[in-house]
Amino acid sequence: MSDKVIITCAVTGSIHTPTMSPHLPITPDEIAEASIGAWEAGASIIHLHARDPRDGRPTPDADTFMAFLPRIKQATDAVVNITTGGGHGMTLQERLAAPLRASPEMTSLNMGSMNFGLYPILDRISEFQHEWERTHLENSRDFIFRNTFKDIEYILKELGEGHGVRFEFECYDIGHLYNLAHFLDRGLVKPPLFVQSIFGILGGVGADEENLMHSRRIANKLFGSDYRWSVLAAGRHQMSFVTMAAMLGGNVRVGMEDSLYIAKGKLAESNRDQVAKIRRIVEDLSLEVATPAEARAMLGLKGGDMVNF
Repeated sequence: MSDKVIITCAVTGSIHTPTMSPHLPITPDEIAEASIGAWEAGASIIHLHARDPRDGRPTPDADTFMAFLPRIKQATDAVVNITTGGGHGMTLQERLAAPLRASPEMTSLNMGSMNFGLYPILDRISEFQHEWERTHLENSRDFIFRNTFKDIEYILKELGEGHGVRFEFECYDIGHLYNLAHFLDRGLVKPPLFVQSIFGILGGVGADEENLMHSRRIANKLFGSDYRWSVLAAGRHQMSFVTMAAMLGGNVRVGMEDSLYIAKGKLAESNRDQVAKIRRIVEDLSLEVATPAEARAMLGLKGGDMVNF
């Protein structure tokens, strides 16, 4: 089982906006349907953000999350992973509102503060469906995605100790791996760690093969056999980087949070299609895809019967 590949699907996120793709899930129904489709295609973990169904803007509103979380649980046995990163401009308490209410098996946990630049997208789009989209992108020019040591300690205590939540440790740079090692040394996080290396976000480590290999080496050095490695890459780098990760013994994350495309110049029509594509690639590499039950065992999760939705 340790050799099996866990597929995570991040179905909507808070980066892309409705103008960028007509296929981006927005409403609770669309998010639920996208999640179910991704699970049917082979995803064991579904990573979730919420959006205001009126205009698609990211929202931390716990009621909006609760409009789709029970439906996903009823229709699948997938591991539900709720964001604690939220979206640009949200406070820490806003970002934690939904996971504290839902008490999921897993949440994301970003391992450091960083610049998070989305504004170059403005050079490619002249007209938007909603004015908030332009403001959302422009504001990233002067935005620091806050994840201080105190913030991280708070999340580990409230969600980890308080709710038995395990974490997808999102590492946008090499320094974030060392931050995670710091918490491991202090005993505030426990193996097995699920380390998500992220490439291609402006402000984080670039999507270069050398960085992928270096991230793997440093993670091996810091964590040895105490972690499971996963990779995601933004935009056009998505499929190539996750394929390399699988070849290196890692796990993979796809989904429309990370890329709106299925191939060069071709928008993905669904999250299901992205999951199906990476599953084909993984299986063509003579690797097996982990089921949700296997992913739970590999990551030491509390189980789907221990959540509050």
